[in-house]
Amino acid sequence: MQKFEELWKVINILREKCPWDREQTNESLKYKLIEESYEVVNAIDKKNWDDFKIEVGDILLVALMHIRIAQDYKITSLEEVIDLLIEKLIKRHPHVFSDKKLSSANEVLEYWEKSKGEELFRNINFSMPALYLAYRITQKAQKIGFDWENKEDVFDKLDEEIKELKSSKSKEEALEEIGDILFTIVNLSRHYDINPEDALRKATMKFMDRLNRTLEYIKENGLNLENLTLKELDEIWEKVK
Repeated sequence: MQKFEELWKVINILREKCPWDREQTNESLKYKLIEESYEVVNAIDKKNWDDFKIEVGDILLVALMHIRIAQDYKITSLEEVIDLLIEKLIKRHPHVFSDKKLSSANEVLEYWEKSKGEELFRNINFSMPALYLAYRITQKAQKIGFDWENKEDVFDKLDEEIKELKSSKSKEEALEEIGDILFTIVNLSRHYDINPEDALRKATMKFMDRLNRTLEYIKENGLNLENLTLKELDEIWEKVK
């Protein structure tokens, strides 16, 4: 714990003596947590463990700075935050800290959700990315039995939503139907035990890789992007895949 105490001391010094750190509030730093979290996700996706060590440290820095700022306003303290965390961890892990038996990761997850009781659909964090938000909410709905029985039923629902989109008469209707399609695809992903955030991120990265290779091909072969037809671009796209 000596290193943690040293880090906390540095955080306090920065808050007291650095002009920039002194001006920060919980409001001004709230999106910094999101930004740093995505940096960690990016490092994990790339399996860049040197970057991971740095970025996960940045999350720790921002979290501790939030606590230090809250302490200034007498909202909480480091001790209280740690006490509440310890209490929650012990309460939600009876298979570790008591005689209750939970033998698998799924059983642990189910108990964790049940231990929240009425909290299950309260205090939903709507600041999460929409795709992941839908995934988490449908996971919770599944826990109480509100779910399609199989993939085929979800495919049927997807076909239905696509037909409704095709027959939409206004932008507002199309907005709603596209939302329904995306929400259904989230459920379909869950039935395949796939996180839709991971699937979309992978598809986006694949698209960017092929697009970059297409642009490199155009440049290396002395072609003019503006003069190429869609058909010619598609032929180059297929060639570099």
